[in-house]
Amino acid sequence: MKYSKWFVRVNWITLVLIFLVVIAGSFVRITGSGMGCPDWPKCFGQWVPPTDSSALPSDYKLIYSEKRAKKVEKFGNILTSIGMEETAEKIRNDKSILYEQDFNARKTWTEYANRLFGFLAGNGVLLVFLWIMLKYRKRKLVITATLNLVLLVFQAWFGSIVVATNLVPWTITVHLFLALVIIGLQLYLIRLIAPSQQRNIKVSKQFYALVFFIFVVTFFQMFLGTQVREEIDHLTKAGIGREGWSENLGMIFFIHRSSSWLVLILITVMFWISRKSKDLRIIHWAFAMLAIELLSGVILNHFNVPGLVQTAHLLFACVLFGILMMATFRLKTKEIA
Repeated sequence: MKYSKWFVRVNWITLVLIFLVVIAGSFVRITGSGMGCPDWPKCFGQWVPPTDSSALPSDYKLIYSEKRAKKVEKFGNILTSIGMEETAEKIRNDKSILYEQDFNARKTWTEYANRLFGFLAGNGVLLVFLWIMLKYRKRKLVITATLNLVLLVFQAWFGSIVVATNLVPWTITVHLFLALVIIGLQLYLIRLIAPSQQRNIKVSKQFYALVFFIFVVTFFQMFLGTQVREEIDHLTKAGIGREGWSENLGMIFFIHRSSSWLVLILITVMFWISRKSKDLRIIHWAFAMLAIELLSGVILNHFNVPGLVQTAHLLFACVLFGILMMATFRLKTKEIA
């Protein structure tokens, strides 16, 4: 079935918007702007947030702290209902969650920009879903678009939980996981409709297994990265500077760093095998993305974790994840005589 060029373009644009949400979310994290808006989906009860604390009631901290307490209690009840009583009690008893920060216009508008990107990406996913339901009601498209829309709605709701719990570390990891699943579903949609992605590339079983293994390790690496970042946040709050990070980060950082070099070696091998094949340019792109990703990782490890470098580190990790996922879709094994 042939799909309209605009339908294909809208899907690519939606993918870019989803990536922009991930980038914006990373920038929010490194600037400490996650609590710039204490409520959700509005920001300080407004669709367009204020620029000065004078526009807020004098007791705004108490107001939003009480609202947060109600959301935390509801979330705790949900966790209890699915058998996570210990986690629920830990959240309920963590009084730091209810601490309300002073109004900061820069942080508020940084978080607001993140939400705007989320709004645009959400509308892109919704538009794709409606387009499919009205014009292209093929089974795979309907299932994928529906699942993506449902996950995006859940992701938006979970974003409110991340805010309500004052950025409890594990909720941020779950938030990233959901974002990667949404990216994967959008890539699969593009695979189904875009002519450029429908041509399969024949490779040996060994080569395909290598690509798939690297994809799995990269996926695992991204979660190790969030754990490393959470540990750094914890050490920073405890007053431990960069000079003490290496001895306090422990095994998670060691595995994260070592796995990165393992992936580099494997992708270098893939690149060398495929260097003369025009059909395997997707592997060449993966090699380029990983090289940039590792460079940003080295800068993060040896210098003062510049904010933009940290954002770039996550961006190129997500792009590498996307390229490898597209490769697993397009590569097909062939029998070797």
